[in-house]
Amino acid sequence: MSFTITRRQFGRTPDGGEVDAWTLTNPEGMQVEILTLGCIVRRLLVPDRSGVLADVVLGFDSLEEYLVGTAYFGAIVGRVAGRLTSGSFWLNGSPYELAINDGLNHLHGGVRGFDKYHWQATSLFLENAVALELRRTSPNGEEGYPGTLEVCLRYILNATDELLIETEASTDRATPWSMTHHSYFNLSGEGNRSTLDHTLQIFADETIATDVQMTLLNRLEPVTQENDFRKARRLHDVISELFQNHGDLYRLPLRRERSLAAILSHLDSGRLLEVWTDEQYLQFYTGRDIRDVPGKNHHIYGEYAGVCLEAEGYPNGVLHPQLGDVVIQPGEVKRRSTAYRFLARSH
Repeated sequence: MSFTITRRQFGRTPDGGEVDAWTLTNPEGMQVEILTLGCIVRRLLVPDRSGVLADVVLGFDSLEEYLVGTAYFGAIVGRVAGRLTSGSFWLNGSPYELAINDGLNHLHGGVRGFDKYHWQATSLFLENAVALELRRTSPNGEEGYPGTLEVCLRYILNATDELLIETEASTDRATPWSMTHHSYFNLSGEGNRSTLDHTLQIFADETIATDVQMTLLNRLEPVTQENDFRKARRLHDVISELFQNHGDLYRLPLRRERSLAAILSHLDSGRLLEVWTDEQYLQFYTGRDIRDVPGKNHHIYGEYAGVCLEAEGYPNGVLHPQLGDVVIQPGEVKRRSTAYRFLARSH
């Protein structure tokens, strides 16, 4: 086999816009399907220890379900991923009020964030890889953000079963920017069972404190016995101990290059997912709020049907830059990269 990339029409938005589904395949048979709506990874086929492929991300069968969905299945979220407290901030002497869509917080870019917009796609063949490049312009004032933001994202699939996500942005006015990828992973195959039989390891010593509404309290705390994943732990044994069964925002060791942030593994299939990133934070989300969601292939997704490992900047970085400055300035080009590397190990 060789690298291939194909395109098909996935559907039309209510305003008549066409949404395409692009499929990238590597010589080993790993396959990723990406929608031009929200840069959504709709399918991700990876082999188990016997070479059998399974789709390891949650998703929907129709465009309509993605347009009304609130779980961000497989999407790119922004301008700012995570919860920005109160949705308000001052920047360069001016106040800004963002859309409030999660209690008192601004979550994942607002009411209509990046996940609900069409992106312009271009296919690319690279050395030992195939890629899809997606671009959009976020206008000044979108969801309350200042500045016109130009965003470019590349999904790169290589020959070693790694899906690399490279992002870059520039602006004409200072603005916060920190996107993330929001797939829900289930290494046993989407819809087969919950992820409680998965094992997780996160290479971080600290988390950000939150209140009962998961609002960030802007202070670092050492990991505790309950949320310490520095040694691999089975999710079945841990989730009930986590604060509100949700999962925490972990501060990763400072680095300039991509480093290993987390490992998710599934013993029965042998599939293993490594998350490599140059971001400063990793949000672990257990999938606790997925309840009776009709998903792909007539599957019904329940609690913990998939887990999220979201590499991102500090959501409140515009308010608390000492914890991670996310502001991008005019004339600056910011770049970030995260790789999801899939392996299959023997018994």
